[in-house]
This record gives sequence, C-alpha cells and structure tokens, in this order.
Amino acid sequence: MKYTGENKLELFANNAQIIKKEFTWQNALTKRLAALLYAQEGKTIDCEAIRQCHALIKQSTGAFSTFRGNMALSLAAMLSLSANPQDVLRETMKVYDLLKGVKLRASDFLVIAAYIIATQSDASDYRNVVTRTRSFYDGMKARHFFYTGQDDYIFAAMLGLTDLDTVAGTERIEQIHSLLKGEFRDKNSVQALAQVMVLGESDDSISDRVLVLRDTLRVQKIKLDKAYTLPVLGILALLPVEIETIARDIGKAQDTLRAKKGFGSLSVTTQELLLFAASIVASDYTESVKDGVLTATLSTSISNIIIAQQAAMIAAISASTAAAASSSS
Repeated sequence: MKYTGENKLELFANNAQIIKKEFTWQNALTKRLAALLYAQEGKTIDCEAIRQCHALIKQSTGAFSTFRGNMALSLAAMLSLSANPQDVLRETMKVYDLLKGVKLRASDFLVIAAYIIATQSDASDYRNVVTRTRSFYDGMKARHFFYTGQDDYIFAAMLGLTDLDTVAGTERIEQIHSLLKGEFRDKNSVQALAQVMVLGESDDSISDRVLVLRDTLRVQKIKLDKAYTLPVLGILALLPVEIETIARDIGKAQDTLRAKKGFGSLSVTTQELLLFAASIVASDYTESVKDGVLTATLSTSISNIIIAQQAAMIAAISASTAAAASSSS
C-alpha cells in the first residue's frame, strides 16, 4: 500500500499509541518522533526492532556516552529502519569521533549530525563532509556568536553534505537572514530558516514566498512562524505547490491529528502538533513533485529538520526540568 498524507496521519497516530504502551519510561516527545519516522516510511512501528537497536547502542557505548542521552530512543528508531543497524551505528560512531576531532562539542545534536552524515555520504567522503560542516558552523558563529550553538550542528551537517561553496553558502545564509530577521521574533530560528532555504532556493523571491505563506497560514490562525516550526515553513515555501493549497492541507492535517487519541491539547502542544502536521504534508508533496533533484534534497531535509527540532524541544524541556530540580533542592 502506498501511503499518502491522510493515510500517514492515521498511521502516525496509531504508531504513537503503540510505542506509548511499549516504552513507558521514555520521553513522550522522543516516542512521538519514533512514531513519525516510521509513518514517514509508510510502516507500522516495530517496537521489538527499536528495543533491539536500543540494546545495541548500550552494548556499543560506555555508561556515560552521549549516544545514551536524550535522543537514544530516536537513534534506535532510525537504526531499526535501516537494513543493517550494526553497520550504521558503527559508521555513525566513526563520524561522531571525526566531528569531535574538529572540536565540535559532544551533545545529542552531534550524535544526530553524525548519523545524518554517516547515512547520507560515502565513507571515503566523511572527512570532507566533516570539514565542511565545521566550516559552515564557524561561518555562522562568526556572524551570530550568541545564538549559534550546538543546536546548529544538524543544520551545519545538512549544509556540509551539499555541493555549496562554504564561503558563498554562508554569505547567502546571511543575506536571507538579513531579509527576514525583521519579520520574526526568534532570531535563532530565523538563522535555521535561512539555512534551510539555502538548500533549495536561487533568488530573493523565495523570501517573499515565505512571508506570503506565513500570512496565508495566519489568516487560518495557523502560526507556523514560531521557534520550533519556522524551519519547516522554509521547506514548505520551497515546494512548487500553490500557497493556498499548502495552507488548506496544513489546516486539515492539524485538525485530523488533534482529534486523534493522545494528541489532545493537554498531551501535545500546538507547535509540536504543527511540526508533525507540516512534516507529513511536506513529505506527501515531495513524493508527488516531479523535480527529482529538488524532491530528493527536500525529502531528506524534512526528516532531518523534524529530528533537529524535536531534539531542540527535548533539550529545552530537559534544561528546564534540571533548573526546576536545582532550585527546589
């Protein structure tokens, strides 16, 4: 069966219920991400395969390894979707060491960046991609020191995997950032938006399209321009689909998910719900668009961005929980 957007929404909701019962001790956001990753592949979630990959991570790493951090279950889900989880984990750990070798700091974000590079490039090109990743990160850090951090590692890796010249690419990111920074409140997310747009745009008209899409969504009371969803707005704007169609489909997907068990307002925030709805709609579009190069780039980017934004949400929740615990002790 070929899963379309509507089918994937149903599959995602079902997957979320299955994994919720199986991994009771895990973060709810992490479980929903695993459910989404399987749904995007048109598959019913395989909790036993995820459990085996989670055990594989533990067997392959030390007790204090970052691989056992907040994103461990998400990584296990990604590994379980691969043909050979053991090989993929080995290559991911190899890239992780290379990234640490260029002085990027150990973190959940670095683990995911390593996985992205390991699964989307040849082993012979790892060092080149890692060097480019560091160059893109340094370029962003030089321009925006205070809000370029570990959460940018994944976006830097995505850029490192492209053929973009690191200097010209960084300058283009800055140009787009300058065009859009006055339009959105969260400056860090504007940088992420600019990074995403560089993956598929060619001229300044795409910035206008982002703003038109934002305003069209706002008319429907859909705010896809907040901290965690802004990069997805960029992906949607890059797709050759009518803006009214995008807005309509996002609204329908949001309403459909909200009505599902486990997706009520007390369980899932509006921003997380929109992140899921937009990602499923966007992936559905990429499967129907005939531009092969653009489709391949954006299809891969959608998954990477969702993982990156979920990781950022989980990191924020963990930080606030730790702060609350510290203040009460």
